[in-house]
Amino acid sequence: MLDVRNIDQYYGGSHILRGVSLRAELGKVTVLLGRNGVGKTTLLKSLMGLVPIKSGTIDFNGEPIQNRTPYARARAGIGYVPQGREIFGRLTVEDNLRMGLAYCKAGTPIPAHLYELFPVLKQMLQRRGGDLSGGQQQQLAIARALAPGPKLLILDEPTEGIQPSIIKDIGRVIRMLADRGDMAILLCEQYYDFAEELADEYLVMERGEVIARGPGSEMAAKGIRKLVAI
Repeated sequence: MLDVRNIDQYYGGSHILRGVSLRAELGKVTVLLGRNGVGKTTLLKSLMGLVPIKSGTIDFNGEPIQNRTPYARARAGIGYVPQGREIFGRLTVEDNLRMGLAYCKAGTPIPAHLYELFPVLKQMLQRRGGDLSGGQQQQLAIARALAPGPKLLILDEPTEGIQPSIIKDIGRVIRMLADRGDMAILLCEQYYDFAEELADEYLVMERGEVIARGPGSEMAAKGIRKLVAI
């Protein structure tokens, strides 16, 4: 579904991403790990077109997208949940979800299955997004990204600042979405145990490069926890 090959990216004179390659396949959770400041968020923003790449290719669903705008990539079927959630605090939960349908046909209803994934959202449809707890806001951000039915879901540290009970709920949803087999998931995560539990495939970044990769089932044996420990 997503095939990234040898991308490089710079901020000014600083070489931020160095020949990064990765794949994210339908029905699998690909986990991206690494300490703070190694380029993980920059990589995800590059995949969405929020920052330009200097070289390399990004293919999605068999087509090159590295020169497309962020909204064109969203229309192509990429959902993105940024670090910090970035919901619209003054809009209601319902209106936040409708923002996820902004490029869909007028009158497209909010998919009912979103309330099955995150029941709390149905109870709070008319509450402003800014009045939700951090965990509820994260669930809203994920639901908003899922609203148009993406084929690739990119999540940037969804457990950051979230209470343990909601972390479990988010993990359950991520696994359920992957197991349906019609979506690829790329998960950037600092919380190692959460990442290891979900990973079908993993990559570890250091100083803008991928230094380790493999099946999620091998993470413990390969000592991946030590590579990402702060």
